[in-house]
Formats: sequence, structure tokens, C-alpha cells
Amino acid sequence: MFKLKPLIISLALVSSITSSAFAAKSETNKNKLPEIGSAGVSVLSIEKERQIGGEMMRQIRASQPILNDPVLTEYINDLGNRMVRNAKDVNYSFEFFVIRNQELNAFAFFGGHIAIHSGLITTANTESELASVVAHEISHVTQRHLARRLEAQNKSQPLTMAGMISGVLLTLINPTVGMAALTTSMAASQQAGINYTRGNEQEADRVGIMLLANSGFNPQGAPDFFSTMAEKYRYTSKPPAMLLTHPLPESRISDARIRAQNYSPRPLAPNLEFELAKARIMARYEGNTKDNVINFQQSLDKKRYAIKAAAQYGLALSQYENKNYQNAISQLETLLHNDKKNLFYVDALADAYIAVKAFDKAMNMLSELNLLMPNNQVVTLNYANVLNEAEQYSKAETLLQDFLVLSPKNFIANDLLSEVYRKQDKKALMHATKAEVYALLGAYPKAVDELQTAYNFVEENPLLQKRMKGRILQLQEQQEKLKRL
Repeated sequence: MFKLKPLIISLALVSSITSSAFAAKSETNKNKLPEIGSAGVSVLSIEKERQIGGEMMRQIRASQPILNDPVLTEYINDLGNRMVRNAKDVNYSFEFFVIRNQELNAFAFFGGHIAIHSGLITTANTESELASVVAHEISHVTQRHLARRLEAQNKSQPLTMAGMISGVLLTLINPTVGMAALTTSMAASQQAGINYTRGNEQEADRVGIMLLANSGFNPQGAPDFFSTMAEKYRYTSKPPAMLLTHPLPESRISDARIRAQNYSPRPLAPNLEFELAKARIMARYEGNTKDNVINFQQSLDKKRYAIKAAAQYGLALSQYENKNYQNAISQLETLLHNDKKNLFYVDALADAYIAVKAFDKAMNMLSELNLLMPNNQVVTLNYANVLNEAEQYSKAETLLQDFLVLSPKNFIANDLLSEVYRKQDKKALMHATKAEVYALLGAYPKAVDELQTAYNFVEENPLLQKRMKGRILQLQEQQEKLKRL
């Protein structure tokens, strides 16, 4: 992974500023929701939202432990987009991603970007509970709460755009630290901002529960998750990040229950993909590997699981992480035999085959799936990785090049392709691809440096030189746009 100094960029958060203000909400106004309309347009256009959102995403890639895990990325995007398809006022394609952090938190920001902390996934008891949080964040985006909040703020205390959206990145990522910065920078308009945000939370709850129900999830998932969170932190002195930015007084839980009762209850059986995602996070990204083996084995022995296959998967992954590769392979092959297209099993089995250098088995498995699911990110990235490890660089190169035509912003694909070029001693292409990795992190000067280095290796190829020069100009223009936001 690249460890780069984060960019200095003015960023913002759509969620609440302080928990005490929500708790102080007057009873007479508790059901009053702000009008849904075009507020915010005068402050921030849709196009500018996209630009700022893109730069924010680059900043977060460079500074936060995003899980560049194709299986979890595919799962959370599938879950989110199931609801986006039923949402109104969708102005851009959404991007959902998981941050490796056991702290309960989720946040949405400009341009349809939604982050989910891994701890939130493992804390949710059902997929409907997880979906309720995602639906709430989608609603913040579709209702353009950030733009509307900035407009209200600007009316009470006119500021430059940079002034209005500065300092809040800390609140987005670390609410405890960010509160102090907000208090000093926005003291004059704080009360107006708090009142406005309170309405945002109510509206996001209402729209989110409707979206949850319309997307086939149990509408009770929202109040159930609120209750799960309230119970988990009832006796702790330090609330989770999510409660600092999304306050949870008793009135909010009761309001959510009342709203959910307006829809037909939809009790759902445990969802395999959700349970596999939980098991994957617990086995691969949390805890001690030896303890994880014991815990999953005990869950199986005592039948403490929602779905047995997910517990078996968690055990197999834990054994892999504990370097018990043959045990992991045996269990994963059995799971895959019973569910031949399950990409959770495919991904883990590919890793285990690589660990024991069973490249032929891995390539046979993935080449068949690649015919059935061309350009699927889990299949493609695993297949390219196996080919790279097996020193079949030309095939890996072609596979990744084709994939990047459709998914040019895929971080893993660019990073892996750069490595494939390096191993083939294709210096120009290696540096050019590494430039794209740096660009995805918002490190434009480093990206330009890489392209200028690449340019020196293609003196006899004028067409490629022109392309590289054009890309340098694009990146420089992108950096200038950033300064103008």
C-alpha cells in the first residue's frame, strides 16, 4: 500500500454537528420536516458537488484505511445500489466503500460517496439493519443536505466556499477531534447550523425508512439497529463516532418505530452474503488469528451461527490467516462445490491456492468463471493476481488492461498492473500506470513526476509521448481545478 501525505483540501460532512443540540429538540417541532426542493443550488451546483466529491474521495484514499477488498467492495455496492435504484432525485452514480475501523460510523459526502466502517457491518444483527444505515446515508445525498446546509449557513454568516466547508473533514473521519475545530470556526452561525442539521437527520430517517421498505428490506431494520446501538453503548462513557454525528435520543428511536409501522412488516431469513461479509471482516481484519480459529470453531460446535456455511467460511479464512493452508483449502473446496459461483469462496480459495503454489488449480477455477463473468472485479483481479504470481505476465497484463477500460479508477487493478509492468521491465508503462495510482490518491505532483519519467523511456514512440503529455496536462488542470473549488 502507498503511504502518502494527505492533500490539504477543503472538505465537508453532511451529518450532524453535535449530539447535545439534537437532544434539546423541542417537542412542538419534532415532527416538522424541512421542505424538499432545490435549496442549495445557488451555493453548489451538481457539477461542483461531483468535483468536490471526487477530490474528497482521493483525500480519503490517501489518508484512511480503506478496505481495498474486491469481495467486500462488490457486496457493499450491490447492497447500496439495490436501494439507489429505488431512490428519487439521484443525480450521480453512487460509490460505496468500507473503511477498516471497528468504531461504529458511516458517512456520506458530495457526489454520491458513502463510507461504511467495518465495525458497523459486524455489529449489525441482520442485513436489514445494515441496509437501514446505508439507506439513511443515501437519503442525505439525494436530499442534498450538504448543499442545503451550506446555503442556510451562508445566509446567517456569509463565507467563502472554502470557509464554509473547511475543517469538517476531521468531523467526518474523527468526530471527537473535529468538534473543537467546528466550534471555533463556526461559532457565530452555530445555532442555525444545528437547527438545520436536526431537520436533515429527521428527513434522512423518514426517507431512508421508506427507501428501505421499497427496496425489499425489513423496515423494522432501522429502529432495530438504533436499539442495537443504544444497548451496546448504554453504559459506556465514550459514545461511538456515529452517535456524535448522528445523535440518537430516545425520541429518535420511537419516531423510527412509528414510521416503520406505516409499512408492512417483512421478516426475512438470514442473508448468506451478509453473514459471509461479517465472517470475512471478523476473520481477516479483526482480532487475533489463533483466537479467531477458536471462536469460529466454537460457534460451529455449539451451533451459534445464523448460517452454518458462513461460520465454516469464517473458520476457513481464520485457518488461512493462521497459515493452516491445507485445512483452509479443504473446507473452501467443499463450500465452493455446494455453491459453485459464490465469489466469497472463490476469492479465499484463490489466495489459499497461491499460498501453496497450486497455480494451475487457481487458474482453472478462475478462467472458467472469467468466461461466465467477464470483467467482474472479484474474478478479474484474482485471476490477474494468480497469473502474476505464476509469472504469466502477458496474460495478466491483457486482462487488467481490458478491465481498466471499463473501471479506470479501480485502485487494485492499477496497482497490480504497475507491478506486472515492473516484472516485465516495461519501464515506461510501469511509471505511467503508477501515475494513475498516485492520481487516485490525489497526489498530482507525484503523478506528473511519474509521467515525466515515463516520457523519457518512449523517445522512439511519438504517439505514446503525445498521450503522456496530454495526460500530464490533464492532471495539471485537475490540480488547478482543485485550487479553484
